[in-house]
Amino acid sequence: MDQQGDVRTHPEAPAGPERRRERRRLAVSPGIKGIGIGSAALAGVAALLAVVFVDSGGYEDRAALPFPTVGVLMAGGEHWCTASVVDSPQGNVVATAAHCVAPAGEDGRPGEAAHDGLAIGELSFAPAFSGEGSGQRPLGLWKVRSVQVDERWSKWGEDTADFAFLSVEPDAEGRSLQEVVGRGEAPKPVWTSGYERDVTVVGYPESEHNPENKPVACTTQSRHDEDDPDMLYINCAGFWTGTSGSPWIADRGGPGRPGQLIGVLSGGDTDVDSTAALFDDRAKALYERAAKAGD
Repeated sequence: MDQQGDVRTHPEAPAGPERRRERRRLAVSPGIKGIGIGSAALAGVAALLAVVFVDSGGYEDRAALPFPTVGVLMAGGEHWCTASVVDSPQGNVVATAAHCVAPAGEDGRPGEAAHDGLAIGELSFAPAFSGEGSGQRPLGLWKVRSVQVDERWSKWGEDTADFAFLSVEPDAEGRSLQEVVGRGEAPKPVWTSGYERDVTVVGYPESEHNPENKPVACTTQSRHDEDDPDMLYINCAGFWTGTSGSPWIADRGGPGRPGQLIGVLSGGDTDVDSTAALFDDRAKALYERAAKAGD
């Protein structure tokens, strides 16, 4: 079994909903999964957290960054998932996968731990993350203020609700996240998209497959997932562990043409196969709550 846990290659792999639940657990899960954190690493995390929200100036020119709105969602200062800025009135909303920020529920009861058994920790967002080792944060590190998750996920663990919207705090000078990444760069969310779209998907694999912490991107056509027709599917290599939450942007045209956000990456059997839950009216309600969190 490879890093992604290609359950399709094993005859004992579960089928139906059980298979999808296993796929979500084994495949494109938060980047901290399987990483041993020793004392030296913990000291590095402590040092990082000590300066996280103090120095907010000195942002790099976002025009020189390939995907200024996409970055790493950090939990306790460690790469956990991928997330992206969504256009919003206050400029304070980030989208990611629900399993990155909340345990999956079961049989109507909330889950007690993240899917890999680890505590999620304090969340922050580093747009345009890059560089070796602990990485660079050219557009700052933004503290997550609130998390909005559908109860279809938090109580029942439904794959079709594996999306979340987060609100982030302003920086020390009162600027919004969207001011820093660029008002014209964040895609607008769409709640009634079809499945067959030309999409650009951008994500951050964890360091084992991506030591320089560079985003991987693919532009292709999305379609219904054969295993679960209610889910979106793409076939693109390189989407390893850590890319959960990657935005699926329809009709992106480059700088100044940000396109439409129709979903976020939630799973996949291998680094080549990726799925996403299509945004719907319930996703819209979460987004609206996140957008109002900074009022």
